[in-house]
Amino acid sequence: MGSTKKPKSTKPAAGAQADPLKLAGLKAVIEDARQAAVSSSKGPADPTNYNTFVQRLKAVQGKFPPLYEQSYVTPYIQTITGLGAAKFAQVLSSDPDREGAAGLMFDLGQAILQHGEGYLKPETRAFQEFISDLYDGFLSAEDRRGVKEPDLGVIPPLAKWGNPDAGPYTWPIDAAKSFNVGAGVVNMPPGNADGGLVAWAALGHETAGHDILHADKGLQPELAQALRTNLDSLGNGLAAYWADRIDETSSDVMGLLNLGPAAGIGLIAYFRALGAAFGQPAKLRSDGPDNDPHPADIVRGYLAAEVVALLSFSGHAAWSKLIAAETDKDRGTITLAGQTISPALARKSAKIVAQTLVQGKTQSLEGHALGDIQGWADSDEAIVQAMRGPLRDGKPLPPTPGGEKLYAAHLVSAAVMEALATGKDIGKLQANLITQLNKLHDANPSWGPLFVSQPGQLRRDYFIPQALRRLRRAM
Repeated sequence: MGSTKKPKSTKPAAGAQADPLKLAGLKAVIEDARQAAVSSSKGPADPTNYNTFVQRLKAVQGKFPPLYEQSYVTPYIQTITGLGAAKFAQVLSSDPDREGAAGLMFDLGQAILQHGEGYLKPETRAFQEFISDLYDGFLSAEDRRGVKEPDLGVIPPLAKWGNPDAGPYTWPIDAAKSFNVGAGVVNMPPGNADGGLVAWAALGHETAGHDILHADKGLQPELAQALRTNLDSLGNGLAAYWADRIDETSSDVMGLLNLGPAAGIGLIAYFRALGAAFGQPAKLRSDGPDNDPHPADIVRGYLAAEVVALLSFSGHAAWSKLIAAETDKDRGTITLAGQTISPALARKSAKIVAQTLVQGKTQSLEGHALGDIQGWADSDEAIVQAMRGPLRDGKPLPPTPGGEKLYAAHLVSAAVMEALATGKDIGKLQANLITQLNKLHDANPSWGPLFVSQPGQLRRDYFIPQALRRLRRAM
């Protein structure tokens, strides 16, 4: 996850832990997510009184680390105070459904208030650590050799709770900069603070996907054109269908590159849960309307299977087969933008999309592919396996196998895999995950007293090879 170097194979050690490939806990995971989706918790109300809003914002100013104080909190407060009460009211009246400018304004402000006022403090800090880790992973010096920084933003988005009807979503930096801030916002329904564990796997789509992809000018149009070219021979409108949904499609791919198979099987479990929560069949949708910016659930399942097949960890084939088989269980007549597509053609198109987005070299990334920067290896799987038991039992985390760095993404993947393996005590498992993510957050330099925008860049450049350094430490 943290590095795309080809490490020496470190296969997960055999043990007594249940095998997540058997999906014994899948029904329980889906039910956990369904209950979270129907939660009545809506989060803090939007502060529609201008004077009160400004007072609350100023009261928390100074409670943030320098990075966010200078790049986000101060410029946002200056923007709001510059509006004045009359223009503030005008923004509200122009967007009564909170889908545009008013929705963005309040989400940016709620992120400040929730962090500053301590709303769901442990859960918010855990949420923040996870999305910060995902964002920083794409910017780390080790993974991004030969690729310039994103054009629009290098600061991880802020976490925020609310808007349960909208589910997980993000305002990427290209939208957020309208309010002069230097980072976006990622939202989660409040019901997912203590339930619906598998929804956390969706954050790879939002943060490693939308937020990062929107920060590189020209990247998504270039990827879309590559899809049009590579899918053209399939006909049936598939080239346009996938290319027109490049934002959601490429974000799915990025989530999988950052979280491994947990993001793929998690997508299926989460969509089944949402179907059940909203009075629909608990299955993936096979219909993809022309006006939906998301690909149909069924082809997103196939895409997940094909991306996992391209990952470098030794279990990629088994997980790809399993994700495809689970997708097939829900398959109906596949209709994409009004065109009926055979299952074989849908799967073939998903394979081409996966290859194009994971392996295709782009000018926007200086001749690199997304898969060159992020990936999932045996070393990542070994860490996940090592962390499952301690997360389940609430015990201290052990050293990582091989001394590899532990990332928040490893912990979220480990928790999801443990839940899928057994289905037992999912609420306790999520609480333990939040505790451990808080410990990582305590050590995150971006949230300390120094101005550190990219923790992944904090590394020494050594003259002596790593193997010799390890021998010296062992003496």
